[in-house]
Amino acid sequence: MQQTKTLKELAEYLGGTVRGDEACRVNGLAPLEAAGSDKVTFLANPKYASKVADTGAGAVLMAPGSESYGRNVIEVANPYLAFAKLLRLFYVQPHSPRGVMPEACIGIGVTLGEDVSIYPGVIIGDNVTLGDRCVIHPGAIIYAGVTIGDDTTIHANAVIRERCRVGNRCVIQPGAVIGSDGFGYAPDGNTYYPIPQIGIVVLEDDVEIGANTCIDRAALEATLIRRGTKLDNLVQIAHNCQIGEDCMIVSQVGISGSTRIGNHVTLAGQVGVAGHLSIGDNVIVGAQSGVPGSLPANAGYSGTPAIPHKNWLKSMAVVANLPDLRKTVATLEKRIAGLEALLQSK
Repeated sequence: MQQTKTLKELAEYLGGTVRGDEACRVNGLAPLEAAGSDKVTFLANPKYASKVADTGAGAVLMAPGSESYGRNVIEVANPYLAFAKLLRLFYVQPHSPRGVMPEACIGIGVTLGEDVSIYPGVIIGDNVTLGDRCVIHPGAIIYAGVTIGDDTTIHANAVIRERCRVGNRCVIQPGAVIGSDGFGYAPDGNTYYPIPQIGIVVLEDDVEIGANTCIDRAALEATLIRRGTKLDNLVQIAHNCQIGEDCMIVSQVGISGSTRIGNHVTLAGQVGVAGHLSIGDNVIVGAQSGVPGSLPANAGYSGTPAIPHKNWLKSMAVVANLPDLRKTVATLEKRIAGLEALLQSK
């Protein structure tokens, strides 16, 4: 049966306050345009404020002091974050432990924590350690010597290779590969000799890895993804990289080997980063940018090669006018040539 909550209960859960009917009951969430009287919606962007007047929602999550248009309001400092928390409250069901199910293959010397769920088709190698309440979905393969912390979920067909370490509360989405060999080859005449990649990958606590993302193991030590960082689908992290805390690495980003990235860095979609460089804390790099060299902290960058974002905007304004500028330059060239010819004739 779907649970219902009063607005007062939701406000207490979120640390907010109610303007309107505290006793109003709701049972879920919906967009502004589609919400009925039994649903909560949210306004995160003020440019959509006029839609609040037309919504049928039982309540709207809004920033303090926002115009309510006569609607019930739960005032919270961050409506988008509050919306996310209510999604978890209403729709994410607590995990019920399943234990080791039939047709899972468990190696020798495996240590299993309490209340784990290991689904059919899982293969776990020798001497693996799983923490409490881990969930390993069908087809996942965990090589020998891997350590996984508490409350971590490994989704279907993900692969974690030998000796890699995964922290607490991590999520690894389907098809991700943690600890594949780094792309290392030594020139040998006209051929290339493969360099054994004997390091590992370390994911600290609260790291999330998107579907079909690949993180290469280090040649000698560790490729490191620090606490709280989130990687989208189809991301490539090369060997020996270190990525700081609470970074957002968006889809199709590629980071070359031995690069160091600071804390709270955002790399938008399809950013390419060269190897052996550093990116400072709090940097934002715009989509499809190319980063050939190190970037100082606390700034935004865009373009290929990446330059300060404001400079890139100015450059793009010029690029849009290049056809007209070309015509203007051609006209001026003709006028100058005519003036030179006139001067020479005197």
